[in-house]
Amino acid sequence: MIYRFRVILDAHDDVFRDIEISKEATLEDFHNAITQAFGFGGQEMASFFTCDKEWNQDEEISLFSMDDADRNMQNTLLEDVVSKDNTKLIYIYDFLSMWTFMVELADIAEPVPGTLYPNLMFAHGEIPDQAPEKEFETEALFDEDEDADELDPDEYDDLNFDENWN
Repeated sequence: MIYRFRVILDAHDDVFRDIEISKEATLEDFHNAITQAFGFGGQEMASFFTCDKEWNQDEEISLFSMDDADRNMQNTLLEDVVSKDNTKLIYIYDFLSMWTFMVELADIAEPVPGTLYPNLMFAHGEIPDQAPEKEFETEALFDEDEDADELDPDEYDDLNFDENWN
């Protein structure tokens, strides 16, 4: 069987690649297909993250592991982390630049005779020169109706910290 993925760069502009790959391929094979499809050299560290339907990260599967017992891209098959029920992965390439991609299984199909896999089916958008900056959402520390100036950071005595907190 062949997995068909849409790999979307986490950016303001639409940049994505549609990739076909055998379900028996390793995550390292998929990593190589993604780096080639987006024009990266492939020399940087990378990780896949399993995630839920809302894209919340779960288990990290890195390119290399420090321990032989650890799960890594070389010893993990695509079919072991992706299925009809678990269709999403997050892929991070180059931990200094943090190229972040949402990877979603779009279809499971029969292989087409004569087609070499992995196969780049479709490419849309230009990859930017630099990884897009991440925009983090934070909850407000104070309600809009509250006066934020009531807490004076110089008055630590009222904060009830234990003197030996560390």
